[in-house]
Amino acid sequence: MMTNRNRVPVFGPSTKRALLGLSLAALMAACSNGNSNNNSSDSSGDTGSVDANPFQELVDQGVTRYLGVYTPMLSETEGDTVIHRFSASDGPMCLRGTEYTMSTRDAGSEDLVIFLQGGGACWDTLCAATETAAPGIPKAGILDVDLPGNPITEMNIAYLPYCDGGVHASDVEYDVDGNGVLEPGTRDQFHHGLHNLSASLDVTVQTFPSPRRIVLMGVSGGGFGTIFAIPLVRTLYPDVPIDVVNDSGVSVGRPNQPEFFERLLGYWNILDSFLPASCPDCIGDDGHGTGVHSWGLEQDQNLRLSLLSHKQDSTIATFFFGISGAQWEPELIREMAEVEAAHPDRVRSLIADGSDHTFLIGRTALEVEGISVQDWIAAMLDGSSEWTSRSD
Repeated sequence: MMTNRNRVPVFGPSTKRALLGLSLAALMAACSNGNSNNNSSDSSGDTGSVDANPFQELVDQGVTRYLGVYTPMLSETEGDTVIHRFSASDGPMCLRGTEYTMSTRDAGSEDLVIFLQGGGACWDTLCAATETAAPGIPKAGILDVDLPGNPITEMNIAYLPYCDGGVHASDVEYDVDGNGVLEPGTRDQFHHGLHNLSASLDVTVQTFPSPRRIVLMGVSGGGFGTIFAIPLVRTLYPDVPIDVVNDSGVSVGRPNQPEFFERLLGYWNILDSFLPASCPDCIGDDGHGTGVHSWGLEQDQNLRLSLLSHKQDSTIATFFFGISGAQWEPELIREMAEVEAAHPDRVRSLIADGSDHTFLIGRTALEVEGISVQDWIAAMLDGSSEWTSRSD
């Protein structure tokens, strides 16, 4: 028998609001230094007002409930990286109850990369996920500072490992063996993604309080994670342009089965917090969650989005969603076109042929319609006309 226990904040609501209010007040003061950016979107208005948060609806639903709650038990420097470790006694932890860690690297840049790693997923009928958080920042793909032409080499970075099995946003525990005790190191599941994400973003904003621009990147489970990270990042950085690079977490699901996404998000205790009440079509009757992209772009005019996927991604479509690549491909192409059509100035997609999975870690040199993945991302970040939607 499997039982579950939803996690509750360490502090009560009034304490959390006070902590968050103090944090935001300090951040807004720091950010009001006239930072310039190349984003032409309108960011006018009083960003110090609570109502100025474009995701206030989600804040009211509780997405920021763990901001300001946790601090690392240890931060230690290794080379050019600071590794921040959190106590596994409560709050931030991995799927089996082990320690969570994240890392930062200060390159002296005005630009900040927040990178959400991927690594599978875990729910009641399928559990295939990374269960530990490796310290440090891997030297792989776009995270390799020595990669020639890497557009983010000189940027500051906050690196968030993925080990909760619930796309960086989960908040629930399950007594899988049904013995009435939640025990770390057993089959019991500790889905603490929202704790990990919130704690990591608190470290990030303390380390990099006033970037000129934020590049929010994620691969696979981390690509899905960028969707849930956006309202938290925006809350902590009210007036900073955010460029999102979502690699293979684009929210195309099982055709005509909306209950699949709903069940997954419900299992991870994400549904009630992160699905806005004002957006009944964020998960459409067609089975896809791409409506959440359009909703987010409608709320936040200082947000741009790159969506990357292979046409028949076998990891997403076949292994996790249980449908063929041939079934998934036309749904992907249609959904990407619809998201871009709704926001043609701020959305682009890159769709490669084949059934491989992800680009940023191992396939940055792959070309789609004559441009490599890393050059396409560079075009986005440089404001180049080469940032156009492309498909093999």
